[in-house]
Amino acid sequence: MEITKIATHKIYEKVAEQIKRQIVEGNLQPGEKLPSTREFSERFQVGRSTIREALSALKAMGLVESRQGEGSYVRSNMPEQVSMPDFESMQLSRETVLELLEARKSLEVSNAAIAAEKRTEEDLETFEGILATMQENLGNEAEGEKADMLFHLTLARATHNTIMVRLLETISGQMESAIRGTRRLQMYSNHSVSAQLWREHQNIYAAIRAGDPLAAQEAMREHLFHVERVLIPYVK
Repeated sequence: MEITKIATHKIYEKVAEQIKRQIVEGNLQPGEKLPSTREFSERFQVGRSTIREALSALKAMGLVESRQGEGSYVRSNMPEQVSMPDFESMQLSRETVLELLEARKSLEVSNAAIAAEKRTEEDLETFEGILATMQENLGNEAEGEKADMLFHLTLARATHNTIMVRLLETISGQMESAIRGTRRLQMYSNHSVSAQLWREHQNIYAAIRAGDPLAAQEAMREHLFHVERVLIPYVK
């Protein structure tokens, strides 16, 4: 688990939010035993009472359960509705857009690794159809953007984790509304750039098809690094 030290008021809420994020993003799996109160206390560098309050909050959300004499576990049967981030009231400043890009990169790298392990033959067939469409429409703004977005949505679906899909849709929807014009102009209308993007998507697919999580992660990082390099100079 990646932990950020907490140094604000209402500390238990901040702790609970970090643990919740680990659960939502799949880093803590249903049925997995959580670290002990002592271990969490040392990792977050807060008191044990704060950890107990955080775990109580997570229990109230239906994300964590206690087992007598065993400790706390991620619930095996997760609630149908887990609240997603609310971006509607966010001001889309340059800083916010950069944060959205960073969040999407973290999510998509994780998705690539999970998809490499859990993809089905049906998923692979869907990827192949999308890549064929991308190749046929190099330089076509509308079709290129549509195929690109569908590829990443298909990758999220290939994790077979509905929360991952919802997270991607939430983050991507807000980000796309902020940079769509620039995205189309700088990426899909340029034949050489769109050809490079197609090759990058091919590399991601090849790693997923091979069932290689590390290669899938690396291919996704390389792709998103390229995308950010193109877009960031135009984010105001």
